[in-house]
Amino acid sequence: MDGESLEEHDAMMMTPLSAMAEAFEELDKVLRSREDDRQLRLDTFCEACSLVSVLFGCLGFAFKFAEVDYVSKVRDLKEASSTSDTLQDILDLDVANDTVKIQGSLSRNLRRVRQGLDLIRVLFEQFLTTEDCYLKEAASRAYRQVCAPYHSWTVRTAVVAGMCALPTRNQLLLKLNETEQSAGKKMRRYIDASLPVIEYIDKLYLSRNISLDW
Repeated sequence: MDGESLEEHDAMMMTPLSAMAEAFEELDKVLRSREDDRQLRLDTFCEACSLVSVLFGCLGFAFKFAEVDYVSKVRDLKEASSTSDTLQDILDLDVANDTVKIQGSLSRNLRRVRQGLDLIRVLFEQFLTTEDCYLKEAASRAYRQVCAPYHSWTVRTAVVAGMCALPTRNQLLLKLNETEQSAGKKMRRYIDASLPVIEYIDKLYLSRNISLDW
């Protein structure tokens, strides 16, 4: 590789995992730099979230429902950024109109996007704690923890049936253009950076006396 080390070559490549990790590290930096006025711009948040959709696409049929739902809701939030500057703004607007939990509301869309971010975070945690060549158990545990409590029996049954179609560990790494080692580092970066963002979103709801059990 013309004397260039594998590590240097990997550092120069912007893979889907690299882009995800970097985007959420930037969001985390914003939150940590504004302790007294913690606000995230909606357009910047949506740009970071759009990078996560690649992961859903790589997981195949089992997570097709999540990909379609996630992408559409990120798109709706992105469109709303032309009139709402921050995540707080869309929540405050729905609170004022009593439309927080209404189907299609921006607050409901944000809640579902937050679940998508958490689903990938937990999936990465499971990926890193096992060397199983199949993703079924890791993905199943992530789904049960994050999404299943809010899904109908029909959706849960369809997801369970689709788990057999998940790519293998090596197939996923190939799709992401990663090695086991490089993927592990970037997944850990996303895990560490996305959790404060997820917790921030949860606090936006709780501070407005909106429960999280929906």
